[in-house]
Parts: sequence; structure tokens; C-alpha cells
Amino acid sequence: MSELSDKDVVVVGAGVIGLTSALALQRAGRKVLVVDPNPPGSGASMGNAGTIADFAIAPVGSPTLLKRLPELLFDRAGPFSIRQAALGALLPWLARFAWQSLPGKAQRNMQAIAALTKDAGPRWQDLADSIGAAHLLKASGCVYAYASPAEFASAKQDLSRRAAFGVPLTLLSPADLAELEPGWPRVDGGAVLFPNAQSVIDPQGIMQALTTTLIEAGAELCAAAVDTLSPHQGRVVLSLQDGRALTARQVVVAAGAHSKPFCDQIGDLVPLDTERGYHLEFDGQETRLSRPVCSAVDGFYCAPMVGRLRAAGTVELGGTKAPLTEARVANLARRFALLFPDLPKPSRAWMGFRPSMPDSRPVISLSKRGRQVVYAFGHGHIGLTLAPVTAELVTALIEGTEPLLSLADYRVDRF
Repeated sequence: MSELSDKDVVVVGAGVIGLTSALALQRAGRKVLVVDPNPPGSGASMGNAGTIADFAIAPVGSPTLLKRLPELLFDRAGPFSIRQAALGALLPWLARFAWQSLPGKAQRNMQAIAALTKDAGPRWQDLADSIGAAHLLKASGCVYAYASPAEFASAKQDLSRRAAFGVPLTLLSPADLAELEPGWPRVDGGAVLFPNAQSVIDPQGIMQALTTTLIEAGAELCAAAVDTLSPHQGRVVLSLQDGRALTARQVVVAAGAHSKPFCDQIGDLVPLDTERGYHLEFDGQETRLSRPVCSAVDGFYCAPMVGRLRAAGTVELGGTKAPLTEARVANLARRFALLFPDLPKPSRAWMGFRPSMPDSRPVISLSKRGRQVVYAFGHGHIGLTLAPVTAELVTALIEGTEPLLSLADYRVDRF
């Protein structure tokens, strides 16, 4: 097995969490190597709805969803479903998910997520300024629309919880929404504007700017897949699938949905699974909306981006191995045809993998083996939102300094 030279810090994973963490570490004076078989910033980091969602503090699991879980999981046309072939393997995760959806636990999970989303917008503004990508951020908020008065009324409790955690929001009448977003179909219920939310109008572009800045700062990139890693005699040994090996003083595992095998190898067993997220894009349709708008009950987003309108929001539990499910793509297209009957056919479809924890909290934690290995994964739907704060916390863990907040709620061994 050929050897690569001994490294200072190796970041496993070149998604938005890995890239921002690598940049923060490089700027802190560390020498960083980022290892990933895929292009930097690809996957879920560029396939998301592009929202810096300071309001996204609600965990996926809640008492309301728990009541609907059997219906949702087996409704192949719904926004939240399961691949039937993966059901057996998912049962332990689903049991934990159901447990975390109970009222007291869901409230605690919301509190833990809210501690991370605070100041997400200003953090992203600072990061975008520092990488020359401020023009790719748009500060126009995000809207949740409710088709009926009953839907709007049932959302009031959730909105009150968010407001109690300091999330700014403005309730809109149907007329207010029609004035704010005349291109959105008329609703009878109303809407809520989250005014502090920002949107990335070109996720791939901002990932490219982040990568360029990282390289210019002196970090290295290695296009390879890590097979195994193990702490050994004060170093971490990483074996690559191409037969090479390298050693590092410290390692950051930020491999998103692919992080679990590395935890298992070290002995940090973690209930991580995968949400298979989908989007469609419609070229030349971005002028229909001026900000991201979500059909709140269904969870479907429409996000205007440079040169196209992106339609996102459908989730399918079922691992990283199976190919794109054509029925999910067709259903997404049908849903958006109902919103915009005059839309042309989609220009392209995409499917990617989100790392999903049963409690919707990320893992930002030392390994039980100590400071040699730091974990940063499991951000679910809000990896883009939480990337800057995660980078700051990872740097504190690597450097052994006091983090800006307690990390007890994000420990790898919390289950």
C-alpha cells in the first residue's frame, strides 16, 4: 500500500459542512486536506432549496407527524415516504424517530436546533463576503403559504413555538400574500413571512466560490474515497479505496449521509440514516416568484434561482444505494403542475442524500476516543443553514478551545 505524507487535519467529506469546516480550520492556522471522491460542494450541498432558514427549528418528528406516520410512510404520492424494500433495515431508526416525536422530546429537540440556527443569516453574510459570493445571497425572506383557513389555523401553535424561540415572523392574509407574491396561486388560508431568512440563488456557484477560497487559503483537496479510518498511537490512519494510505493528527468526519461507517469503525455507534431528497428545475421560470415560497402543509418549495425555478421538498427514506425513483419525480412534477398549470416540462431532475438523525439534531462532537476524531454530520434539511456555525464549533473541538455553546445536545453518544 503506497503512503501519502503525514497530515495535520484531514476532513473527510467535501460537502458544505466539510468545506466550511476546512476553511475555518485553515484560517485558524491548521494545515488541512479534504478528501472526497466526488467534486467539492456536490450532492445535497448544491441540490437543496437554497434557503438559509433561521426559522427551521422544528424537528421532522413531532406529535402531529407521529399520528400521521403510518399514512405518510406508505403514501407514495406524499411528501414523506419510505422505499418498501428498505423497510426492514429502517425499523430501528423508525422506532427511535417515533420516540423522538413525543411531545416532550420534540420540544427539547426544537430547543437544541434553535440554539444552532440563531444568527444563521449574519453568519452566512460574513462567510459570503469573505469568499466573494455576497452577490449570490438574497435577503428577501421566505414564505409559507396555507391553502385553507383550517390549515392556517392548525399551524398557529407551531408558529407560536417558533416565535417563542425568537424566530421573527409576520402573518399574512390571502390579500397580503397576493400582493407580496402575485405569481403564487391564490390561497384562502393565508401565509407567514419569515423576514430574516435568506436564499442562495445559485447553490453550485456558492460552493465553487467556497472551494476556490479554500484552495487559495492553502488547503489541499484529494479526490479519493476513504475506506477505513482508525486512531492509532497518537495518529489517525486512513486507508483509501485506491490502495493508498495517509495518517493525520486529527480527522473531521463530515461525510454527510456516508458518515455512519466511519463512526462504526471507531466504535461510536450512531443511528444515522438517509433521506433521499428530490428536486426539479424549470429553466427560464425564475421570475414567477421573488423569494422561496413553500406550500406549507405539503412541504413543497418553489425557489427562484439564477436562470431557473427549482421545485424541491419531497423526502424518501431508503438509503444511498438505490437509483432515483421515477415515481417520486413524476409525483413532484404533478404537484407543481397543480400550482402552476402553465409550467413547461421540467428541464432536469435530481436526487441526493441527506443525513438524517431520529431527533433532527446534527452530530457535532468529539469521538469517545478523544480529540483525534471530530464528527460533523447529520444536519438533515438544514446543512446549508448550519454550515458556518458548525465550522466554528468544529474548530473549537479540534483546537481544544471553549465552544460558543454547549455541545451536550449534539454528542455522538446521546442515544
